[in-house]
Amino acid sequence: MTKILKLESFLFVGMLSLSFVSPSVAQELALNWKPEPEFGGFYEALNGGLYERAGLKVKILPGGAGQPVTQMVAGKKVEFGIAAADEIILARSQGAKVTALFAVYQEDPQGFMVHEERGIKTLKELFQSPGKIALQKGLPYTLWLEKQFAPVSATLVPYTGGVTSFLRDPMFSQQCFITAEPIAARREGKKPRTLLISESGFNPYLAVVITHEDTLKDQPERVKKFIAASREGWKAYLRSPSRTNAAMHQLNPSMDLATFEEGALIQKRFIETPESSKKKLGSMEKKRWERLYGQLLELKLVKSGLDVSDFYRDGF
Repeated sequence: MTKILKLESFLFVGMLSLSFVSPSVAQELALNWKPEPEFGGFYEALNGGLYERAGLKVKILPGGAGQPVTQMVAGKKVEFGIAAADEIILARSQGAKVTALFAVYQEDPQGFMVHEERGIKTLKELFQSPGKIALQKGLPYTLWLEKQFAPVSATLVPYTGGVTSFLRDPMFSQQCFITAEPIAARREGKKPRTLLISESGFNPYLAVVITHEDTLKDQPERVKKFIAASREGWKAYLRSPSRTNAAMHQLNPSMDLATFEEGALIQKRFIETPESSKKKLGSMEKKRWERLYGQLLELKLVKSGLDVSDFYRDGF
């Protein structure tokens, strides 16, 4: 499931203290992947009536490989979208006026999975050992890892999706999303060890809600209501994900319901971290954006002189 990164009506009482306004034009939220646990809170807010209660008519647009979400938001084709923090900085460096509003994942849930029997315990060991590593060349995090762990002894091969090669070859490792490929490998009787990319120091916010600067300026109350309802949706989903998992499974039957359930549990520690528990769910910190911007500058992927405060807005 790693991205090249209906339904029942649920009743939630007393979650929002937002006045009801009759919905008019739909606000579209473009996802960068298919309906899966990483988007559970948004579907919870939709199916539970939280967006409607906030006076919003929201439509969620599922994505897939290559979905140009930042371009869609930058071009005002949709009002809201989902992107990674490094994608947002890259877009800003190229002149796109997109701004981050809410970060689902406080810790990056992406990593590399390796067969446990190899005894490899760090990314440095993995990149400096024999064997194949399937990854997407040219992405910021792969460039960062190649730079950090040079000289690389492993053979780097293109990532093509799925876990077939991993199941077949004990010397094969691959990029993964913590809620997908490792679960699939375990279901096939393998014992994958997941090495998180964040352990290398590269740790962007993921599943970040973005909007255009003009939307933020011209429709501040609508943006505020959308984020407030999304936050309540995530709180509800983290407490009890089963009904929304069933609803998302109807939209994405390629992921079985058991994987939805396991993924929803696994991802909680990446969303509710010790640091984020002191703030509102989805909040972001300037120092994290500054560090990531510095890393992208080091990789020569962005131009210097950008104002970090333009990358995000917090406090909704």
